[in-house]
Amino acid sequence: MIESGSSYPPIEAYGVVGNLETCALVAPNGSIDWFPFPHLESPSVLAAMLDADRGGRFRIGPVDTYETDRRYVDETNVLETTFRTGSGMATVTDFMPPAGRVDHPKQVLYRRVACTDGAVDLEIEFEPRFDYGRAQTTIRSVENGVLAAGSEQRTLLESPIELAVEDGRIAGELSLEAGDVEWVLLRCTGAEGARTDPAAALEDTLDYWTEWGHTCAGGDGCAFEGPWHDQIVRSGLVLKLLTHAESGAIAAAPTTSLPEDIGGVRNWDYRFNWLRDAGFTVQALMNLGTVEEATDYVDWVMDLCQTDAPDEIQPVYGLHGSSDLEEREIGSLEGYRGSQPVRIGNGAAEQRQLDIYGELLLAVDERRQYGRSLADDEWDRIRGIVEYVREVWGEPDAGIWEVRGGTEHFVYSKVMCWVALDRGIEIAVEGDRDAPLGAWRETRERIKTDVLDNGFDEEVGAFVQAYGTKTLDATALLLPLVGFLPFDDDRVRGTIDAVEDRLGEDDAFVMRYDGDDGLPGDEGAFVLCSCWLVDALALSGRVEKAHSRFETVLEYVNPLGLVAEELDPQTGTHLGNYPQAFSHIGIVNSALYLGFARGRGTPGPEPMGIRLGEPIGVPDA
Repeated sequence: MIESGSSYPPIEAYGVVGNLETCALVAPNGSIDWFPFPHLESPSVLAAMLDADRGGRFRIGPVDTYETDRRYVDETNVLETTFRTGSGMATVTDFMPPAGRVDHPKQVLYRRVACTDGAVDLEIEFEPRFDYGRAQTTIRSVENGVLAAGSEQRTLLESPIELAVEDGRIAGELSLEAGDVEWVLLRCTGAEGARTDPAAALEDTLDYWTEWGHTCAGGDGCAFEGPWHDQIVRSGLVLKLLTHAESGAIAAAPTTSLPEDIGGVRNWDYRFNWLRDAGFTVQALMNLGTVEEATDYVDWVMDLCQTDAPDEIQPVYGLHGSSDLEEREIGSLEGYRGSQPVRIGNGAAEQRQLDIYGELLLAVDERRQYGRSLADDEWDRIRGIVEYVREVWGEPDAGIWEVRGGTEHFVYSKVMCWVALDRGIEIAVEGDRDAPLGAWRETRERIKTDVLDNGFDEEVGAFVQAYGTKTLDATALLLPLVGFLPFDDDRVRGTIDAVEDRLGEDDAFVMRYDGDDGLPGDEGAFVLCSCWLVDALALSGRVEKAHSRFETVLEYVNPLGLVAEELDPQTGTHLGNYPQAFSHIGIVNSALYLGFARGRGTPGPEPMGIRLGEPIGVPDA
């Protein structure tokens, strides 16, 4: 139950809907406070989440004091917000028809308003602010609603009541009694004249999401059976919502500049696809049973690798494959709760991150294990990547966390170069492909020796973040997961213990690292890193501790089943962009590994690094 209140609701208070091309974030007061259009990486139409006064919003909510309950309709991405006032109860249902999946205009945001008890007076308030509030907006009444335009964007608001236009604001009051149902439609560029049947659009959208949701974690002997099933399905639905229907790319999050530190500068645009996510994303999608999405994603990634120069492959791309992601600041927006700057684009696209090659090979190998063989031209690309890794593995880079304080010899980057060689060898052998296997094996061994000699600190008793440092990094938890060392290796066990001791907060949180990254301010605990510790504990035999930690992590997921990039270790509030794909991937894979450790199903035919039939550690006493 949420009461009416702040102009900046907590990040975790929002729900999200979308059409597989863009998303809208809905506050508990019925206000859509974030809505880029036509795609996630497009300029915003509504951005009150980043500036309560100048960002723009679209609210349908009670005039009087109220309390709010919200839920997703069963296993769908259709959101219901129910308002209880002193006089009655009304529900606003928000959704967008999935692009290319149902026969309804994808450019329409539907808002169904129904009074279920008594009588309720609702205010309709629409303040469009195009291009992140930078474009001059014109608003005028037309025959079928109110038309707003700015820059290259325009919207048509259709309402059952006459709306007044004043000072860039569109407003009206809708009075309903029990049994009344009305529709308010926001038609975006390209859908002004399209025919719509709102009731049929809702039914077809529900059917689509219900059918898709039933695919997630379904079937006999599922590793996701039990108390976590509903959360895993919700995490799968989030991943699908962040998947672009046309390209198959998956956005890291639907938002930009939600702060990792309230009032600080750690505000980034996450509406793009990071190649570092590839292997773990494909694993999660495959084990959810969503093979089509996993295959489309790898195909898209392979298309990005169509180059004779692997050094041109970027860490991050736009959802349509764009390589131009110039990072800029939007000075006209104050930022969420004063967190500046607001950024669009992401400078990480220009960084050198050697870990991405191993993650690409993980994704390709994961797909191969599910029976998808490589075409000849695809193998040529993979072979070129592995050859490139042979040449550059010994050089410094910016690392997986995209630090802005200079390059280092990051241990995780070296290990992922080892993974690129290891999986390249395996793919070549299994597929009887032409490859210089002797040279690849020799380089693989050189990398491993180098990491063991320089990446493990005897005094710390753990693998460190970079050569010559004593900084701990949660990525060290992945070394056994990708097969670099077995879980019962003393160095692995020491690393798990050190991460839990130095980076762990309470019984749920894990920080990314404990060193300087060249940026001022603090950040929260990473949900993904918290899940990595769960995985490492479970697969090293400490299943009960892993189970307890995972249960505690899930306590911080919001009632809708959504979670941001980070959590504040002191308050548990959500930080960073939201909802975060990598966080939900972590949740899926942790449930997978815990189920596997308890003997409930197997995480794929051969999960990354875990060779079935081999010991995975000493079980809890």
